[in-house]
Amino acid sequence: MKLKILVGTMTSTADYVAQAIQMDCADLVSSIEITMMDDLDISVFDAAHAEDAIYLICSSTYGSGDVPDNARALYESLAEQPQFLGHVRYGVMALGDRTYLQTFCFGGKKFGERLLDLGAQRIGEVWCHDASSGTLPETEGAEWCRQWLASALAGIGQSAATA
Repeated sequence: MKLKILVGTMTSTADYVAQAIQMDCADLVSSIEITMMDDLDISVFDAAHAEDAIYLICSSTYGSGDVPDNARALYESLAEQPQFLGHVRYGVMALGDRTYLQTFCFGGKKFGERLLDLGAQRIGEVWCHDASSGTLPETEGAEWCRQWLASALAGIGQSAATA
């Protein structure tokens, strides 16, 4: 099983989180691929790419609750080129700042909702990090991902055993 982390970021924080996950969780899966969302579109979720993979959307929030600039093309393609994504299993890490409560973590949450609308299977709840909390998203994110990934793999193993 592979973990494919798709990173949407403006200031590299989400990329730092992805790198921490890659270092901390490498023993749980056969490989961890980090891909910046630059120039991606819905084809990143094609069945051939999604086989034997779990996706993790790691996105910051920008402006008024928007996805980061580098993630915009992918996000928009999910609406402009909709297709059924029932073969996609994914999780969401959303980075934000609770100071902006009305749009807190909307970058990641928007991805999660759009993928659900297309039939993708979200694993677990959306994880949100608050930049104003004084904690490091890399540390907390890697800890959360380790638990999330272990649970996801166990669930996938049970699904395969009952199929």
